[in-house]
Amino acid sequence: MINYDDDPLFWQRFLESAGFYHGALDGDFGQQSHVAAEAFEARSAEIAKTSVIFDIRTESNIQTLHPTAQLKARIFLRDVTAKLAANSLAFKIISGTRTYEEQNELYALGRTRPGKIVTKARGGYSNHNFGVAWDIGIFKNGEYIEESELYKSAGVIGKQQGLEWGGDWESFQDEPHFQVVAETQLSEIRTSFEKGRSFIV
Repeated sequence: MINYDDDPLFWQRFLESAGFYHGALDGDFGQQSHVAAEAFEARSAEIAKTSVIFDIRTESNIQTLHPTAQLKARIFLRDVTAKLAANSLAFKIISGTRTYEEQNELYALGRTRPGKIVTKARGGYSNHNFGVAWDIGIFKNGEYIEESELYKSAGVIGKQQGLEWGGDWESFQDEPHFQVVAETQLSEIRTSFEKGRSFIV
């Protein structure tokens, strides 16, 4: 369940760019915003009914995505699971939409906070911030596998479905990452998102 009060302006932008909200982008998550959120959640439930239901973590992350991305993420994970999951292996979506603040917290890892660098993108500079990207994780007997050739295999499946795969990026390869838009469109998407304009069908 999304906590819209955590970053109300972000979620107003998200809901308006996805076609559910038509009010002021003022950071006041009032009645009109709540009605839009309910409509978005109803649409997410409709999409889920057409698909396999996955584990709780995956479901909660899928349901943070733009509806177009939700559908593509479900088809992708269904096919990856059918083709690659075996011998106690499981594929999960471990990250979906992030607010700018959440993105900045990740960006700080390995820079101003202890940890390993996991992203090159500040808030507003990742497609995770616009509801159109997700990361997968591979698990064996419940244990997370950070590196595996199976990420490349999943990348092949994603690309066959028209997704952009982070493993193809030259500057910062990100094999668990998939998105429904081209990275080259990111600045245009950010501008549209922040104005609440649609940028994906």
